[in-house]
Amino acid sequence: MELGLEGKVAVVTGSSVGIGLAIAEGLAKEGANIVLVARQRERLEEAADMLAATYGIRTLGVSVDIAGSDGVDQVVSAVANAFGGADILINNAGTGSNETIMEASDQKWQFYWDLHVMAAVRLARGLVPGMRQKGGGVILHNASICATQPLWYEPIYNVTKSALMMFSKVLATELIKDNIRVNCVNPGLILTPDWIKTAKELTQNTGGDWEGYLQSVADEHAPIKRFGSPEELANFFVFLCSSKASYSVGSSYFVDGGMLRTL
Repeated sequence: MELGLEGKVAVVTGSSVGIGLAIAEGLAKEGANIVLVARQRERLEEAADMLAATYGIRTLGVSVDIAGSDGVDQVVSAVANAFGGADILINNAGTGSNETIMEASDQKWQFYWDLHVMAAVRLARGLVPGMRQKGGGVILHNASICATQPLWYEPIYNVTKSALMMFSKVLATELIKDNIRVNCVNPGLILTPDWIKTAKELTQNTGGDWEGYLQSVADEHAPIKRFGSPEELANFFVFLCSSKASYSVGSSYFVDGGMLRTL
């Protein structure tokens, strides 16, 4: 299937590992040039070099913290200088939380708000003008099933991902007149390095069967009885970026193995 992505410029945040890297690689396979954004410079540069060498595309690694406006400004400037603007923006950067509402500080709430919501707002403000000049573009937000079906132990994550989902909706309405399509993806259980790390920590004093622990999580939450792979999720993102998804506007898609329990 021809997806019409060859030569496009895609900015992917949180792309040095896990879901972000899988999305970046999926787009690279289709011939898109990739701007990878993450905090850890060495890992970021390794990923950028790997994609360029493997797929013969142009890559750029921008090592910044996009939770702050200065980091976003650096991304926007780097994209303009290297490529003259972006065609695709994937807001993927984020992380889980663990707290109670009664005990979480204002500072923790602010950190997650800046990372999950304001980074997306600022990147849209910075990159949309270039998309308009190119005649259109695509913006995708990686939120979470927790945006609508929250997990009890991470209230801040739930709230900020829900806000990201709403931001995606209102941004879609504002930008479709410019031929910029905006959508949101809400993954369920995806087997990222963070999940594996957490499982190993939780089982280190009880025999170390981290794989068994993850299977128990899948058995409890996902009717499909397994975690999805980052590549499976990335395939959906790549499709939404493509010309084949030209009528997909302002929607939220659940890629969750049946985990969502509501309509």
